[in-house]
Amino acid sequence: MSDSERDQRHQQRMQHKKEVIDEKVRQASEERGIVLVLKGTGKGKSSSAFGMVARALGHDLKVGVVQFIKGKWQTGEEKFFASHPAVAFEVMGTGFTWDTQNRALDQAAAERTWAHAEQMLADPELSLVVLDEITYLFKYDYLPLERLLTALGQRPRMQSVVITGRPCPEELAAVADTISEVRNIQHAFAAGVKAQQGVDW
Repeated sequence: MSDSERDQRHQQRMQHKKEVIDEKVRQASEERGIVLVLKGTGKGKSSSAFGMVARALGHDLKVGVVQFIKGKWQTGEEKFFASHPAVAFEVMGTGFTWDTQNRALDQAAAERTWAHAEQMLADPELSLVVLDEITYLFKYDYLPLERLLTALGQRPRMQSVVITGRPCPEELAAVADTISEVRNIQHAFAAGVKAQQGVDW
């Protein structure tokens, strides 16, 4: 096959692909906020969520962020985004559940932190709300899942919500518009490498 024939075939394939994609774009006419769930055992769920925070801010949109089960140390994303005038940022701040080892303390902190999340989910000024690591609260029965489902159903129409955490309850999956799973193929920590500032936290 000559170079010109190869170029012609490539042009034909790309033209067909463009027609297919253009048609899908035309069919996607509904305008509303969506619910995105980032789940799985792999690294990168929160990183993806904060990439969306940066994207929203780039479009001059207002964002709400609530970090639930995280370590007591201040993360890079909190240090960077919490002072941004267009970001409302709340952190549960009790550390990981295996650090506290206190169910009553964790439940009380979850209740306090959820109150902030609930306010954000009702705020029409916030175009994007990130609920980072919230699914652990339902796994450990710190909060009833029905509260989140109700708040999602009653949120402003144009507000999008990003939910991260390893598990994803079936009831949450049923109301999500987009679900992405991050799988752990290999991780430096398993090989004895310390968590890296600016990479892991």
